[in-house]
Amino acid sequence: MTVAEDVCTETADATAVGVPAASAMAVGTAAQEVGLKRGEFAIAVHLGLIRLMAPRDGGRPRVGRDEIERLRSQDGFPEALRERVRTVGTAEGARQLGISPDRFTRFARAGCLTPITFYLNRYRAIVWLYLADELTGFAAREPQLLTGRSPGWLRDRLEGGADCRAGNWRSRRVERLLSLTEDPWARVAVLADTLDPVQLAEVVDDPYERAYLARLRPEPAFGPTGPVWARETMAHLMRADEPDELLWRRVNLIMELDNAREVRPAPRPGGDRRAIPSPGSERAPAPDPRADADADADARSKSQSRSGPESDLVPGVPSSVPPSPCSGPGPVHAPTGAVEPVVGLLARIGLRRRTSREANRRQSPPGRATFGE
Repeated sequence: MTVAEDVCTETADATAVGVPAASAMAVGTAAQEVGLKRGEFAIAVHLGLIRLMAPRDGGRPRVGRDEIERLRSQDGFPEALRERVRTVGTAEGARQLGISPDRFTRFARAGCLTPITFYLNRYRAIVWLYLADELTGFAAREPQLLTGRSPGWLRDRLEGGADCRAGNWRSRRVERLLSLTEDPWARVAVLADTLDPVQLAEVVDDPYERAYLARLRPEPAFGPTGPVWARETMAHLMRADEPDELLWRRVNLIMELDNAREVRPAPRPGGDRRAIPSPGSERAPAPDPRADADADADARSKSQSRSGPESDLVPGVPSSVPPSPCSGPGPVHAPTGAVEPVVGLLARIGLRRRTSREANRRQSPPGRATFGE
């Protein structure tokens, strides 16, 4: 059985507006109206050629009647639209470029060509597809790669076992989805979808936040398709697997997560509206003189009870956590009475030193580099 990939129809670009039933239609009907197959329609949505709308009361995205009319009014419709979303496999792409299929595969593995979608054949193997338009542009930009011997950088990359197809496809998908939404938690959900559950739990340690991200995860416009094993394969393919990519995804996820937490907290069970302030209603609480006095007295008592080098430690920071190498110059100014641990960026992405290694670092002679052992 051949199972087409339908993941590139995520609806992070959908506008949360009320969509009258008479002026909108399901995506399947819209695909028939514009003369596109399901896979072609999915690619058109992914490329931003067709805009989707989400009903205010939830449910699957729909396509407005005015959007269909806009497409029909374009020059060359529908042939021009079909040509923009036309995809080719390895054999047809090699014929288009005038090279052998083996050379085409080498270009794709080295990262010269980026897939737009894929499908799983009857042997459960991944078959990558490429935009015909992009192959034409590649031939115009890099004619020297199509003839003669491959350059040294390309040979070295392939000899090292590189295969950039999955990573390039993920990057293209993530960049597209991030460009289509400004909601901070929706952006976090896009990046969270690139990590496996273990990696995600290390970065997002709050289970309520992870549950919220699961609800915001981009979904295909046509809904889940294919058998369970096919959906599992596709879900695995969406997750970063190379060390450099994992590090990059985690760093970006941390930055987006910090921004989302500043805008609004994730919803909590019980419907406590105090945890989710409405926009524009945030107001700093009035200072309590008695609480400040108690905090100052407690801080003085703790300071007097300390002795030795530990008296210079920031309150709430374990001695086993080293300072973040990403911290900029100058002191760190914390709010009055703050007791939360100061955790650096590298510590949060999983590069925090273990207690034993910190002890070894303290015992090592001056001038010895211990970071990255």
